[in-house]
Amino acid sequence: MGIIWFVYHQRNKKKYAPSSLLSRNISSDPSSTIDPERGSSYFGVPLFTYTELEEATNNFDSDKELGDGGFGIVYYGKLRDGRAVAVKRLYENNCKRVEQFINEILILTRLRHKNLVTLYGCTSRHSRELLLVYEYISNGTVADHLHGERAKPGALPWCTRMDIAIQTASALSYLHASDIVHRDVKTTNILLDNNFCVKVADFGLSRLFPLDVTHVSTAPQGTPGYVDPEYHECYQLTDKSDVYSFGVVLVELISSMPAVDITRHRHEINLSNMAINRIQNHTLHGLVDPSLPFETDYKVRRMITAVAELAFQCLQHAKDMRPSMVKVVEELMEVRNMYNIKDKTEEADILADDVVLLKSLPQPLSPDSALNWISTSSTSTTST
Repeated sequence: MGIIWFVYHQRNKKKYAPSSLLSRNISSDPSSTIDPERGSSYFGVPLFTYTELEEATNNFDSDKELGDGGFGIVYYGKLRDGRAVAVKRLYENNCKRVEQFINEILILTRLRHKNLVTLYGCTSRHSRELLLVYEYISNGTVADHLHGERAKPGALPWCTRMDIAIQTASALSYLHASDIVHRDVKTTNILLDNNFCVKVADFGLSRLFPLDVTHVSTAPQGTPGYVDPEYHECYQLTDKSDVYSFGVVLVELISSMPAVDITRHRHEINLSNMAINRIQNHTLHGLVDPSLPFETDYKVRRMITAVAELAFQCLQHAKDMRPSMVKVVEELMEVRNMYNIKDKTEEADILADDVVLLKSLPQPLSPDSALNWISTSSTSTTST
């Protein structure tokens, strides 16, 4: 009987160990208090009880699942005060998850930007599980609308896609100015509200850079199809790693195709491969979503071509050849202005101009070599 009790005790001790680990990490910080019963907070973030969030999500009902990823499952919930929330629940309690839990709190508490998701609070070190509570963004993700369950031909016009690109780029530019690299930029981490305004989410893998440091050496993490190939090869994370991932997002906005699709030709399983191939071979029309008026609206054609050029620059193998996110925002703003400043008398020259634009793209790589270096991202490690 004593042996059975010992085994049971050890299992429970192991299961709840992360809470004490979280306690050791957070209680050492002067901005965090340690008594959740007194309305305390961690790093200025309000605390929720496990019972409160269990009730809000109807005992984490599977019908309330909003999505899942490498970090945990996200549930829809409604608090007692009437607020709709998204509750992120860790897959398992271990040191790595606790580190990501603390990391996301630290990152989000120092940021304020209209295109970044807001963190409402978290559970305490005494909680049976580690949970993060965010504002609820009701309209799904960009991925849902491009090639997921909310995708409908023609439902996402080019002007909306341009706004999504600009707002996402603006959020990433703000992160980089705050010495933060997101490290998991992808369309499933770009949320949309009912007005199709962007909220960038999921900062579990993000890194805060020390001052005067150009890169951080760390094992590659991220999502296949989006991982910077130079980061994958050299283990050096920089803000240009986000730029590469954003280049893939731009191609998704142009094509409505997923970043990885094993049903495509083996050289085009990675969307980045396909984009480089089509752009260098001047066959952009084969990449563009057929529901977009690429062939019939000369202004849209001009804008898509310019965004494809920018995506090509973002997808360069060498990080030094990629633009900064500040430059990306500037370029996208100029592209959007094309819709307002172009006069219809230019329509006859558009086809010739497009050919010149594509031919003027930097050509550091042949199509074959481009496929070789971009294909490395298909072997990138997933987030853990």
